[in-house]
Amino acid sequence: MRRQPEEVAQLAELAELLRAAQVGLSGDQLRELGRQRNQLVAALARQARGLAHAEGHDVSSAVAEQVEATLRAAVADPDAGAALRAGRLTTALSYSGLGPVDLGGAVATPVRAAAPARPSRSTGRRDAEEERRRAAAEQARRELDQARRDAEEATTVARDAAAAAATAEAEVTAAGERRDELQQRAEELERELRRVRRAAEESAAAVPRAEHRRDAARRRAETAAAIRDRAVARVQELAAASDD
Repeated sequence: MRRQPEEVAQLAELAELLRAAQVGLSGDQLRELGRQRNQLVAALARQARGLAHAEGHDVSSAVAEQVEATLRAAVADPDAGAALRAGRLTTALSYSGLGPVDLGGAVATPVRAAAPARPSRSTGRRDAEEERRRAAAEQARRELDQARRDAEEATTVARDAAAAAATAEAEVTAAGERRDELQQRAEELERELRRVRRAAEESAAAVPRAEHRRDAARRRAETAAAIRDRAVARVQELAAASDD
């Protein structure tokens, strides 16, 4: 945390994104953020090992696992994340998947570094100097090997992160296009709705006129039928008289 605070701070950003995705029940986002979390935790753990090697400390697999567990706990629990960013952890953290992370006794106040021991005088200074050179060479070799592994893994992480960024950019573009398409469709539907409403109003206004024409036509038809009936009766009357 003290050597690379900005990179460790990415854990807090990722944790916020994960919590937001969990609230929104977004499965795709959770899976993608989970993959990013694994990559970031692995990268930070490698950097921690590299820093330890640079200080002359070998890191066992068990300790490396504890480092990763601590980083994962910092993502899962906001209080654990704050404890990690304080840079004063005295023991590893772990998260069981339920409830908060147990921070009891995990954070302590800074302690002053012990004063370096005074070198003892020895008649075998040449041997001591040679031993120091061999140790330095071995340390440099280990650091180089570790740095190469870190570089390879960091390249993979960077490639995956770039791919994720490209995917996210494509999603933003697609979402914007879909928004524009739906907005245009909504405008078209609003225009169509206004046209249909005008047509409905015009049709409603035409109903009384059509009813008036219908009633007039009915009256004319009734009058014509009456005239016809009278004419037919007259014909029948005249025909009967003629027969007589």
